[in-house]
Amino acid sequence: MRVLSGIQPTGNLHLGNYLGAIRNWVRMQDEVAAKGGQSLYFLADLHSLSDHMTREARRDALTDMAAALVACGIDSTKSVLFNQARVPAHAELCWLLNGTARMGWLNRMTQWKDKAGKNRDGASVALFDYPVLQAADVLLYQTTHVPVGDDQKQHLELARDIAVKFNADTGREVFTLPEPTIPPAAARIMSLRDGSAKMSKSDPSDMSRVNLTDDADTIAQKIRKAKTDPEPLPGDVAGLEGRPEAKNLITIMAALDDRSADAVLAEYGGANFGPFKAALAERLVVALSPIRERYLGLRRSPEIDAILIDGATRAGALAAPTLAAAYDALGLVSGR
Repeated sequence: MRVLSGIQPTGNLHLGNYLGAIRNWVRMQDEVAAKGGQSLYFLADLHSLSDHMTREARRDALTDMAAALVACGIDSTKSVLFNQARVPAHAELCWLLNGTARMGWLNRMTQWKDKAGKNRDGASVALFDYPVLQAADVLLYQTTHVPVGDDQKQHLELARDIAVKFNADTGREVFTLPEPTIPPAAARIMSLRDGSAKMSKSDPSDMSRVNLTDDADTIAQKIRKAKTDPEPLPGDVAGLEGRPEAKNLITIMAALDDRSADAVLAEYGGANFGPFKAALAERLVVALSPIRERYLGLRRSPEIDAILIDGATRAGALAAPTLAAAYDALGLVSGR
């Protein structure tokens, strides 16, 4: 069993990133290791080329994301943590797979349509080719399982289509067909100022999110001032209908405690928001303070580069046989 997941280094990580993705990575890492399998986690810095960033911003975002993953529990002794750019085989295999992928397949990608919008002529080639690089990311390691959410199912299906066509065209079984796995239900964390919008680093209001770098007083202030409505908390989930801000705060508490929203409401139903917000802030401080302290200590530490360099060395060794087989199957460099 070989599991692979990637995440774009975006910087300024917040509670939504942690509860929505990173915490599940940590749990998956431990479960796969217990089964004798292998987990690979990569920072998709090559994918970040589809958007303009300065050199400094890209480097800072990379180290911040790596530090956050380690601070949250990604353990390089249990998994392989690296960034794409340090493993050139990702870019090489992407180019080889461009001979197999079809324009029609890529034109149908929902993410391409959404991000390019009406300005397709102004979009970068990297954005259009993004799914082929994703396919290379997965196929390069003979990945058997890929955790996917609803927004990534189409891309994994494309990776399988590319693998099937490549194997058929060359008459070689070069690539393993990866299977999708459904990760544990990830909490969908919304803005503290608008319960209908996802928590986001791009929101101009810092009060809309809890950052992993926020101290205890800042967290308490943000939760205390989080938007709510005048009604007390209901006794069950049905009572949250039409109350997005109340639902969001209950979702956060439920995710932190690994229990259902109904279980949270059984405890706090009928209460006003004041006592509940105080309890939620306290719970957040307990959960995030150790992560914050380790994160701040790691984000500019040489330890992060050392982890990424070691991970890239290990990932490169795993990737080499597949890349060589792909070159050979295409008759480009026989026996490479």
